[in-house]
Amino acid sequence: MAATDDVGRIDHPLLTPGFLERRLYQLQLAGTAQEADTLVCLPTGLGKTTVSLLVTAERLQEVGGKALMLAPTKPLVQQHAEFYREALQIPDDEIVVFTGEVSPDDRAELWESATIVIATPQVVENDLVGNRISLSDVTHLTFDECHRATGDYAYVYIAERYHADASDPLVTGMSASPGGDEEEILTVCENLGLTEVEVMTEDDADVAEFTHDTDVQWERVDLPEEILEIRDLINEVITERLEDLKELGVTKATSPDLSQKKLNGMRAELQKLINNDQSEGYQGMSTHAEIMKLRRAVELVETQSVESVRRYFERQREDARSSGASKASQRMVSDPRVRRAMRKAEKYDGLHPKFSQARILLAQTLGIGEGERVIVFTESRDTAEALTEFLGQSFETRKFVGQGDKQGSDGMTQTQQQERLDQFRNGEFEVLVSTSVAEEGLDVPEVDLVMFYEPVPTAIRSIQRKGRTGRQAEGKVVVLLANDTRDEAFFWIARRREQEMEDELRKLKGVAEEVEDELDDAQQALSAFDGSPAQGAGEDGGGDGDGEARAERLDPGLTDFAEEDGEGEDDENEDGTEGSAEPAEGVVATADSDPTEDVIEVVADQRELDSPIAKELSRREGVRTRLETLEVGDYVLSDRVAVERKSVSDFLDTLTGGDRSMFEQVGDLSRAYARPVVILEGDDLYGERNVHPNAIRGALSSLAIDFDASVLRTEDEDDTADLLEVVAGREQEESDRTVSVHGEKSGKTLAEQQEYVVGSVADIGPVTARALLAEFKTVEAVMTARTEDLLEVAGVGEVTADRLREVVGSEYTD
Repeated sequence: MAATDDVGRIDHPLLTPGFLERRLYQLQLAGTAQEADTLVCLPTGLGKTTVSLLVTAERLQEVGGKALMLAPTKPLVQQHAEFYREALQIPDDEIVVFTGEVSPDDRAELWESATIVIATPQVVENDLVGNRISLSDVTHLTFDECHRATGDYAYVYIAERYHADASDPLVTGMSASPGGDEEEILTVCENLGLTEVEVMTEDDADVAEFTHDTDVQWERVDLPEEILEIRDLINEVITERLEDLKELGVTKATSPDLSQKKLNGMRAELQKLINNDQSEGYQGMSTHAEIMKLRRAVELVETQSVESVRRYFERQREDARSSGASKASQRMVSDPRVRRAMRKAEKYDGLHPKFSQARILLAQTLGIGEGERVIVFTESRDTAEALTEFLGQSFETRKFVGQGDKQGSDGMTQTQQQERLDQFRNGEFEVLVSTSVAEEGLDVPEVDLVMFYEPVPTAIRSIQRKGRTGRQAEGKVVVLLANDTRDEAFFWIARRREQEMEDELRKLKGVAEEVEDELDDAQQALSAFDGSPAQGAGEDGGGDGDGEARAERLDPGLTDFAEEDGEGEDDENEDGTEGSAEPAEGVVATADSDPTEDVIEVVADQRELDSPIAKELSRREGVRTRLETLEVGDYVLSDRVAVERKSVSDFLDTLTGGDRSMFEQVGDLSRAYARPVVILEGDDLYGERNVHPNAIRGALSSLAIDFDASVLRTEDEDDTADLLEVVAGREQEESDRTVSVHGEKSGKTLAEQQEYVVGSVADIGPVTARALLAEFKTVEAVMTARTEDLLEVAGVGEVTADRLREVVGSEYTD
């Protein structure tokens, strides 16, 4: 362990003595963050987690309550928990982990006894919507990798609830790369309720002593003729398809290497045609989808490997054979030029030139350079597997990929990921081949070389990858680039965006007070939640305006954590892995009911969290939401009212796609609840699809007459939420009814089973099925009836009769 007497250690009543090295820049950042809602920007590997931990320790010591730390992935949550348990003098069982692997009932119990909760945002969002936890006594909330706080990501909802519900809130957002420009950074701050921005770069003297230069090299390779032939065949098809779109007037460009921005513009124009009920729009959208698939194939063969495009083609071929396959997939794999490209890919027995170049660079680093560890990043899991196998012939190599089965490739469990990283840290192998799973702050050990198998067009991801080297000694980054391919475009995009981000961070650092003033204007409404000034702001809710005031704010951070000699461990504990959202299946939530509270309750099915309705209801005064895994329905509003929600598109799909599941669902609903309700959400019921109005009217009539269901219309999700609240209020307040989740899928009666069998044979439907059974009495008689006898039944025409005889009488072939 390195001697640290000349640096000192941080001392605090809640910190493990001698554990944390005293770094001035961390103390300065913590000083600001403990006084105001703060965005902390610090290069990867320099201890953002330590800054948050220092603030948490001070808040727990001075204010009490509990702390909540959110991180986007399960590996990162585990990593933070291990670090906090080592660094803090708090019993281990009071520092708890919340992921989807912990049952909701256990989470509710753990929440009550915990001092610090470290969690993935999805489970906290679920528990808030389900009324299982309260943020009222959380005195410090940390959002790790806070650049994710955009759109519908769970961070945004949790931040809104926290500022509304907590009695003494304080938020810290952490990221090495908060956004590509000032607007993105401001969006993150506004979504999280942050009023202060603290930026430190490697140019700062206090930071510079803990960083080292990273040498970035670009290694170019030329593609062999065989690979170019595969690419050119696919590009011919792309050009032809673009000509088709040009005839529709949605594009003027027909070059196969056109930008994604232009493709997005084409899609928008096609959507306009669809909205205007022009059938050309649907065909154009299918062509657009085929172009996107073809472009993916070109990207793989140019920048990844022939093996990866071969696997991609095979998956597309399988998709085209499956039931319900898209016309785009079928058309693509049947094109003669694509089929030739497939055959060439299958016959090609060489390797992409990046493979041999990667092996040369590894030999230089691990052999000649006497290095110990290398990370190779790639965008494709197929390429990761092929690289692992190829490099494994010369070096001790292991792969590191995300969880679950993706694109036909086995993933790694959380336990396997942790074991693989431990092996890498311990020197059990030399080369880690990783997908994007290791980008966001995961505590990957210091390495001698980071290799990008391809340029990364997103500034955030590129910066995070480079953060894996250059922490303790001079590091090296190499990017492989195939000449005259999409790599070239990504190269320039990456260079431009990284420079823009660096410039924005420097600019943000230089004008932090002006940015904070702008944030103050946007965040003043937050103080209205509890009638008090915004946390850490002046009486007017604004930030301190001058350097002297800022220095006064920093003083607590510099004095609260006194210096003490001793030895400790490195504080690097950050993470990120490729999208591992928390599983929703099997989660059942139960509200803590207070009979004295004057509130109405809405029970939502767990799967309805995909829409914003349950979250919107959970925000409302006087409404308590509860989550259940419902057997029937999407929402329960009383002991007799349950709701099945369908968008107009989903409803019309049941009429055009032959899927009768909606009628089965409503049937189950009507058998379980006395007042079943179907909500149809969306506009243009009669104009969205080319469906005859009488078919729609017939389906609506069937719901009302055959299933005794009330059919209500809403404009959008907000309108649906309003309607659910009104109905629940009428039932629970005016009719004094209670909420009771008693519905179960009822077993079908014999008659219903007979109707189902006949109705499903050739997509006949329930009405015609009943007519056939009434005429022929048994299922067997219907199946063996002659065509002329079938035509005698009301509602059965020649098409239906012929289809029924074809299904029943044709020989089965696999």
